Amino acid sequence: MTNAFRNIVIVGRQDDPRVSEPLDILTEHLNKAGASLLGVDEISRADLVMSIGGDGTMLYASRLTREFGTPILGINRGRLGFLADVTPDELITSVDSVLQGNFTTDSRLLLEARLHRESGDEVVAFALNDIVLQRRETGRMVDFETRVAGQYVNTHSGDGLIVATPTGSTAYALSCGGPIIEPQLDAVVIVPVCPHTLTDRPIVISADQSIEVSLLERDDTKAEITVDGFSMGGINPKDKLRISAANDRVTLVHPPGYDFYGILRSKLFWGRDNRKRNN
Repeated sequence: MTNAFRNIVIVGRQDDPRVSEPLDILTEHLNKAGASLLGVDEISRADLVMSIGGDGTMLYASRLTREFGTPILGINRGRLGFLADVTPDELITSVDSVLQGNFTTDSRLLLEARLHRESGDEVVAFALNDIVLQRRETGRMVDFETRVAGQYVNTHSGDGLIVATPTGSTAYALSCGGPIIEPQLDAVVIVPVCPHTLTDRPIVISADQSIEVSLLERDDTKAEITVDGFSMGGINPKDKLRISAANDRVTLVHPPGYDFYGILRSKLFWGRDNRKRNN
């Protein structure tokens, strides 16, 4: 084992049978390897966080590590799993490679959301995947306005808006017609959700530009902001949502052979040669 990753925190839902078995195997293996296993409350002392589960567990791990810069190794026991790239079959081999110093790191963009309320209060949250404005408790559309770097972009009507990082471009944004962004790009995608106007299309901007979203007055308008799937609270027409690149970033650890495009082929069923299909 290298000195780089001696203090390790394992994150995973022990009540999930898909997670409990590999978690027990990993715990036993790390103890035998001489690693010091810490609790989640000791995350500030950790050299590495191992996340067992799906992308939701990886997002949870990113919230734990954001302030400390602790790298995360993802072990996939979820469903789709774009973030956690170690498979159960490769668990011990991949972990041993990482502990022996054979790995690559990947720095991922974080977004900072600041919701300025009319009252003067401010709520702050951070997203590895996305920040979403969405309608709440109503069947009506929401109307809202976007600005980028202080410049007016558009007035939208629809179900909401997604602002996603490259990491989040393969999540909710993808299902709403957004593009896939290569993870190393410092870019952000703005994706309307079910827009009333079909010409209201996704756009990609540089991550060094701030985004401002304002809800407009409309009868029975109710909307909320979610950050990586967690509610940040409701937004009112006189509130302002400002989104920008965070000062912190999340570092992912990958075992040998990590291939972003290979993951896309696996998860999205790319690369199939239709000429070889049986008719």
